[in-house]
Amino acid sequence: MSVYQEITALSTPFLGPAAEQFITRQCTLHLRIEPAALAKQHLAELARCVEVAGVRYMVETKAKELATRIAGFKA
Repeated sequence: MSVYQEITALSTPFLGPAAEQFITRQCTLHLRIEPAALAKQHLAELARCVEVAGVRYMVETKAKELATRIAGFKA
């Protein structure tokens, strides 16, 4: 499984079926990479983006929890 697929799967309990679209958007708009190019070295920055953007879709504590899980992900 790619890092992108793993992060999408990790995000699904928080975002439901919108997880894939949300992570894709963070990759393309904020990280300026294709989702398939997502690698471990991108995860700290992705986590920051997810925490900021996530509060639009979930409560702040959940956005922070998801960001922490992404930042700590071991591929």
